[in-house]
Amino acid sequence: MKLRPIGDKLVIEMVETEEKTASGIVLPNSAKEAPSVARVLAIGDEILKDKDKKDLIKVGDKIIFSKYAATEVKLENKEYRVVKIADVLAVVEE
Repeated sequence: MKLRPIGDKLVIEMVETEEKTASGIVLPNSAKEAPSVARVLAIGDEILKDKDKKDLIKVGDKIIFSKYAATEVKLENKEYRVVKIADVLAVVEE
C-alpha cells in the first residue's frame, strides 16, 4: 500500500538521530524529545503544479517541520506523518 498526499501536503518519515550528552553518553529515544527532522516520501499534486513551490522540496529531502503540525499515520506497521508545506520550516542540506 502507498500513501499519496492530496493538495499541499507531504508524506514524511521521521529520521532517527542519535544524541549524545557532553560527556559522551548516548541517549535512547525514550529519554529525549522527539526530533522534528524527517525525510520526504511523497509530495502532493498542488505543490508539484505550483511553479513557485515545486522546486523547494523533493522526494528524499530531509526537512525540519513545526513540532505539532503533523498528523500521524500507521500503515503496515510503519509510522508516517502527513504535514502541510506551510509547516515546513527548512530543508536540511548536507
